[in-house]
Amino acid sequence: MIRVLLGIIVFVDLALIGVNWRIASAPRTPAAQLKVLGKQHALMAADTARAQKIREDLPAIEKQSDSFFHDEFRPIGSGYSALVDDLGTLARNSGIRTEGFSFRQQAPDKRGVTEIQISTTVDGDYASVVKFIDSLERSESFYILDSLSLASGSAGGLKLNLQLRTFFRS
Repeated sequence: MIRVLLGIIVFVDLALIGVNWRIASAPRTPAAQLKVLGKQHALMAADTARAQKIREDLPAIEKQSDSFFHDEFRPIGSGYSALVDDLGTLARNSGIRTEGFSFRQQAPDKRGVTEIQISTTVDGDYASVVKFIDSLERSESFYILDSLSLASGSAGGLKLNLQLRTFFRS
């Protein structure tokens, strides 16, 4: 009984495959083909227009990129002491204490950008920590706050581990 049902299902599937193949291979009318070709032409024309706009905008984008590179990244000659001074000033102005900095330098990329990973622990009340994070965001220097984790907490105070990144240019 089950074999008969499976045989019928297979037969119906084969019949449907044949119908679909016949419909797909049927000749199309010239009007339908013209309509399809018109849609393809419009899509290609829109792609070409977007590519031309990108080509025209590329010099301005390169100029913005170079400006960002020069204005936001410290020169490699400024060294780690400038980072320590800057972060220390931000911490003092925010009312928090830092417990040392550790740095890990990556190899320069093809544009001469060197990534510096910074780890530190900060200690202060909630409002001071928020003020410090806000000052990182608004700093003249470019910092990325990668992670923030609670090291410990006490009554009214937080101790946080921070992972930051910044970049030097050569």
